[in-house]
Amino acid sequence: MSYGKGTRKVSQDRGLIRYLMRHRHTTPFEMVEFKFHCKMPIFVARQWVRHRTANINEYSLRYSKARDEFYYPDPEHIQFQSALNKQGRSGKVPKKLTDKVQQYFHEISERSFEMYQELNEAGLARELIRGILPVNLYTEWYWKNDLHNLLHFISLRSDSHAQYEIRVYSDAMADFVKKVAPHAWEAYQDYEVRGLRFSRIEQNMLNQHLPNRVIDDILEDLAYQVTATLHKNKPREDHELYPLYRKQEGHDTEDDFQLKWESGEIQTGNVREMREFKSKLQSL
Repeated sequence: MSYGKGTRKVSQDRGLIRYLMRHRHTTPFEMVEFKFHCKMPIFVARQWVRHRTANINEYSLRYSKARDEFYYPDPEHIQFQSALNKQGRSGKVPKKLTDKVQQYFHEISERSFEMYQELNEAGLARELIRGILPVNLYTEWYWKNDLHNLLHFISLRSDSHAQYEIRVYSDAMADFVKKVAPHAWEAYQDYEVRGLRFSRIEQNMLNQHLPNRVIDDILEDLAYQVTATLHKNKPREDHELYPLYRKQEGHDTEDDFQLKWESGEIQTGNVREMREFKSKLQSL
């Protein structure tokens, strides 16, 4: 919208999307919406609904009859309470104990549903008798969210520290995002998942301990990469390449430049991004 006529090429779309993600301009991502039909245990739904940025329409047990569908954990997902993480689990549980856990899950689910059916057939109000059903009962909903907040959801719920039972849903949703918005997903991976941000304290540590020669070497590599990228985007004559490299503040002699240029090892990338990186390095 800011461009009026918009972009005209896929490469321009990708470049713009990456720029927006890199600089945390979220509005365009908020205009893209996903709607999922989800079915999950109630205890997962209650954790899920803490993400308050979505529109939700859930199956109601006030006027719809509960269905005999319960979540039973597999033995490998039955673990002890973690000693380090108050909301996590860890450690292998003996088979005798996992068998007991599964037995209890089945017993409470089957017995509570029998009682629910008995009270429902007696005409009791469903909005009340639903209260005797356990939270491993399956519910379902339509869940609509914008791409910006969906990526935030995935960043938290697909994390290795997230509860397994919600992580599988987040991973499945991530697969849809990859297909529908591949450039946004690529940018999200590069800048949010695998990118790094340094606090002021961390920057001061780098200022104090990172040798200037290391920064100079990186800046020199950037001068080559910017030159190669500009040449790739708009080919130059051979005699124009060294002056272009010098314009990027490269310091090699022309002979050294020719040797490195002809090696074929110079990478290309996004000029704007490389110049931003250069500015960050120079600030150190």
